Amino acid sequence: MTDIASLLHRVARGRHGAGNLNRAEARQVFAALLAPQADPLQLGAFLIAQRMKGESAAELAGFVEAAREYTEDYGQGAAPQRAVDLPCYAGKRRAAHVHLVAAIRARDAGIPVVVHGAGSVAGRITAWEVLQTADIRRARSLAEGMSVLQGEGIVYLDMADICPALMQVLSLRPRLGVRSFANTVARLLNPLGCDGQLNGFFHTPYGRYMGETNILLRQPRSLIFRGAEGEPELYADRQRVMLLQQGNALSEAGFDEAGASCYPRQPVDDLNALRIRFIRLLQGEADGREQAVLARMQQAFRFASTGLIPDDWRVKLVD
Repeated sequence: MTDIASLLHRVARGRHGAGNLNRAEARQVFAALLAPQADPLQLGAFLIAQRMKGESAAELAGFVEAAREYTEDYGQGAAPQRAVDLPCYAGKRRAAHVHLVAAIRARDAGIPVVVHGAGSVAGRITAWEVLQTADIRRARSLAEGMSVLQGEGIVYLDMADICPALMQVLSLRPRLGVRSFANTVARLLNPLGCDGQLNGFFHTPYGRYMGETNILLRQPRSLIFRGAEGEPELYADRQRVMLLQQGNALSEAGFDEAGASCYPRQPVDDLNALRIRFIRLLQGEADGREQAVLARMQQAFRFASTGLIPDDWRVKLVD
C-alpha cells in the first residue's frame, strides 16, 4: 500500500525545503491518487504542493505512466507509422484554430493525426468544438480510435472517454484556482503511441521539462514549443521557445520571422466567430498571418512524422 502521507510530506515543505520524488515514487503516488477510493484532501494537497515546488522530468514521466495505467487498452496497439499526436487542452479565445486546419491538411497529405483534448473549456472554444464542424469523428475508446485513424487518417479522442480518472483531476482547476501538472500529463499521454508529437505549452520553463520527460518515456521524436494560447500552434513571428526531441537528443530550434501581423492580444467578442473563421480557413480564406502559420505548422507536422528538419530552421544541440 502506498504511503501517500510520507511522500506528500517530502514534496510539501515549501520551495526551499521540498524534495523531488523519483520516477517510481511519482508513478506510485499518482496511481494511488487516481484510484476511485483516493482521499480527495490528499489529492488536492499533492497537486498544490507540486505546483509550488515544480515538477522534475522524472516526476512527470512517472505521472504519465500512472495515467497510462488508467487509460483503458493503452499499449494494446500502436498507431500507424509516421502518425502524429496533437494534444489540444487549452482551447482558444483570441484567434482561429490554424493548427487544426494544418492537421487536416497533414491528413490529406498522408500523415495520420491523433487529436486529443477536453471537450469543453470555460471561456474558450476547444478543438472538438471546431473539429466537429469539419465532420472529424470522435472515438469513444482507444480501440475505436485506432479503427477510425486507420480508415479516415484523423481522429479526435476526448480525455473524458479515454481516461476519466485523469479528466477528473483536470476538472479540479476551477476549485484549485491554478493549473496542475495534470495538464502537462495530458499533453504527454500520447494515447495511441504515435511516433511523433507536437506539444504546445504556455509557461516557458515547461519546454525543457517536457523534452526531458519525452526522452525518459522513449518518445521517438517531438516538437515542443510555446504555442498560441497554450495550444500546439506555432507563431509566424516571435516564436520564443521551440525544442526538437529526437531519441535521447534535445535541441533548441528557431526560424526567421515571417513579417506578418502579430497574434491578436484581445479575446474576440463572440466565441462563435472562431468556429466561423475555422470553416473559412478550411475553404482557403487565410490572411497573411494565418498563411504564414499554416506554412510553419505544415513543416512541424512533416518533422513530427518523418524526423526531417526544415532547411530554414536553425538547430543547436542543448548541453
